[in-house]
Amino acid sequence: AEKADELRTLMEEKELPERVKEKIEKEIDRLEKMPASSAEGGVIRNYVDMLLSLPWTESTEDDLDILKAEQVLDADHYGLEKPKERVLEYLAVQKLVKKLKGPILCLVGPPGVGKTSLARSIARSLNRKFVRISLGGVRDEAEIRGHRRTYVGAMPGRIIQGMKTAGSINPVFLLDEIDKMAADFRGDPSAALLEVLDPEQNNTFSDHFVELPFDLSNVMFVTTANTVHNIPRPLLDRMEMLFIPGYTELEKLQIASRYLLPKQRKNHGLEEGQLSIEDDTLLKIVREYTRESGVRNLEQQIAALCRKAAKIIVSGEKEQVSILPAEVKDYLGASKYRYGMAELEDQIGTVTGLAWTEVGGDTLLIEVTVVQGTGKLILTGQLGDVMKESAQAAFSYTRSKAEELGLAPDFYEKNDIHIHIPEGAIPKDGPSAGITIATALISALTKRYVSKDVAMTGEITLRGRVLPIGGLKEKSLAAHRAGYKKILLPKDNERDLKDIPESVRSDVEFVPVSHMDQVLKHALVEHHNEISSEAPSSVH
Repeated sequence: AEKADELRTLMEEKELPERVKEKIEKEIDRLEKMPASSAEGGVIRNYVDMLLSLPWTESTEDDLDILKAEQVLDADHYGLEKPKERVLEYLAVQKLVKKLKGPILCLVGPPGVGKTSLARSIARSLNRKFVRISLGGVRDEAEIRGHRRTYVGAMPGRIIQGMKTAGSINPVFLLDEIDKMAADFRGDPSAALLEVLDPEQNNTFSDHFVELPFDLSNVMFVTTANTVHNIPRPLLDRMEMLFIPGYTELEKLQIASRYLLPKQRKNHGLEEGQLSIEDDTLLKIVREYTRESGVRNLEQQIAALCRKAAKIIVSGEKEQVSILPAEVKDYLGASKYRYGMAELEDQIGTVTGLAWTEVGGDTLLIEVTVVQGTGKLILTGQLGDVMKESAQAAFSYTRSKAEELGLAPDFYEKNDIHIHIPEGAIPKDGPSAGITIATALISALTKRYVSKDVAMTGEITLRGRVLPIGGLKEKSLAAHRAGYKKILLPKDNERDLKDIPESVRSDVEFVPVSHMDQVLKHALVEHHNEISSEAPSSVH
């Protein structure tokens, strides 16, 4: 009975909604009628404790100072204009409306671009509590919704536990890795999340354990994902997508010198004077020691330099270490990546395409050779189905244009055509190499040279039309990095040019094309000194 009185006192101290009070009263009455030794008593006490510890009415005061919020966001992250702007807009509306249903933002981007830490900064800039739960590998609906308390060891779900941890009704709630959830025989957790993430329904979220509807409408939910296509459609529908692209080399350089280097120096107990790394050195590390869209790997390399410097200083060899570009290999070993370099001379049958990978853009060589044979089309280089079909389409287009190109109508019956995309161990897929393959085919068959300054991307149709592709920003950065001067892109992708940094746009000529004829006009060059019909193709 004294436990019951204790719970009553606790209840009086807290501000609770009426319905919660009634429920607790009822449970305490049941507790009093029970013998002290009964197991059921423990379950009830547990339950009442849980109800009392939830933030039914407690909230934190939002700091609605937009300028301060902007400073916080800028201090924590470089770039990321769009997500930051979205947070500031939310703040501005909050200020005018006083009460706004919490938006549900989904930050989508490759690993290491700062999605999780951006959510932390959002909480800091709003002056709210921050809770993070990781959904990676959650495959049980009860993890979200809890178990009924009739079961032994029943617990509320992670959402309610998170709210309890936050201790306020309006935290910033981060659901990390929402694309990594799986479903199995215990139900589908993503379906249970529908109620949590729907601003129209989540003011009465029901957890099986709590049994009373809980209001989540003041929570600002932020979810993160690496890719969109693993998120179930209905869930996608309820969230507002913010795509965070990878960083450009210049952005990585800024991030390294402003954030990563000072942070790692501090972590390794080094003073500013004890270790200095030139910007050129950082750029060399970005280019030759990392290949990623984010900066996680870059940070690991900088940490490695700090460790080596610490050892040199402690062992008394030098008092201060400064690292020049030429010395990087003494610290980090030989460079791990060669970033695609432009060809040194015009080639026959070799064209540079642009690929978009999980870790940013890259240049992709496409080689075609024609040998005597029986009309086989051979495709190698671990191509996916879409890419194989793309090659077939390019081949059929070339056949349909045989006459215009000055080829014998039955050219393919007497020859085998081999299309190869080097770095054969890396799987490649997607339709965006269509015009590149077609150009390489036509160049190999007509023995015309392809300009060494041109890189291209675009899907091809049988009529020779050029269709739009994705990832233009990343692809352009890769072409610029490798030293190409002209990029051929689909006409429909002109709208994406505004996303490309000014430093790249001023250096590279972007040529929108809508038909294969235009592509050939820009890509093929006349050579007056044709020494041999087959130029040696450079191999790497």
